[in-house]
Amino acid sequence: MSTSTLPLPRRGFALPAPLSLIARALVLALLAFAIFGPLLNLLLWAFAERWYFPSKLPSDFGLTYWYRVFQPRGNALASLGTSIWIALLTVIVSLAVAIPAGYALARLKLPWLGAILLVFLLPQAVPNLPVYVNIAQVFYQIGLNGTIIGVVLVHASHGLVLAVWIASAAFASVDVSLEEASRNMGASAWTCWRTVTLPLAAPGLIASAIFVFLESLDEFTGTYFVGVPDVTTLPLLMFNATMGGNYQISSITALLLLIPSIGFMLVVERFLKADVLAMVGR
Repeated sequence: MSTSTLPLPRRGFALPAPLSLIARALVLALLAFAIFGPLLNLLLWAFAERWYFPSKLPSDFGLTYWYRVFQPRGNALASLGTSIWIALLTVIVSLAVAIPAGYALARLKLPWLGAILLVFLLPQAVPNLPVYVNIAQVFYQIGLNGTIIGVVLVHASHGLVLAVWIASAAFASVDVSLEEASRNMGASAWTCWRTVTLPLAAPGLIASAIFVFLESLDEFTGTYFVGVPDVTTLPLLMFNATMGGNYQISSITALLLLIPSIGFMLVVERFLKADVLAMVGR
């Protein structure tokens, strides 16, 4: 067969250059709208004085509702302080369990290691609503319903999922030879752990603490069933404002929750290195 009769290879379908640029621009525009559209709506409602249907934009802008939120009777600052206090206590409780558990999972040759890690995922696998209803009944019987401690325990039950998995990955990423060198130089097991292992795992532990803090700060369902009416956090205040039709107040409280979330996520990006992420679940 001559080479002139061989079939030519087929080329894939390709859009012309102008159409390809337009398609990419449309995809990027849709992604930007999906990400920043809700944030823009929050900003509009946060500064809107009057906004009535069918107007596309608010008719008046101002800071009246911001003053109302930050007034003492607005309860926003008190709710924010309660949210931060609960989140800090949740971090302490979660890390108190996650650090020794993570070190044991990373260093000890435990049987059924995968099953143990799976147990810490169960709180995320089970629907939250029936769990919180039953927890609220138990806490009511033992006097923890409507208390800060009860809310912290509920938040920690979910915070442990992130804390243990990231802590175990952080300890697993520490080179064992560094610990062995420290022990060969005469350091005790406690000194080696305190001066070598813990400082090297600290970035991952800091990232773990930040994740737990942010999850606790934004937690609503558990706080609603266990804390109401005596414990009011910022997500509860936002929910009450939304149910009352006061979208300005709810938007302002949502922005107050969004600011620390964005700031801490930038910190997490710095501390959570690729070698730690590679160890998650191992």
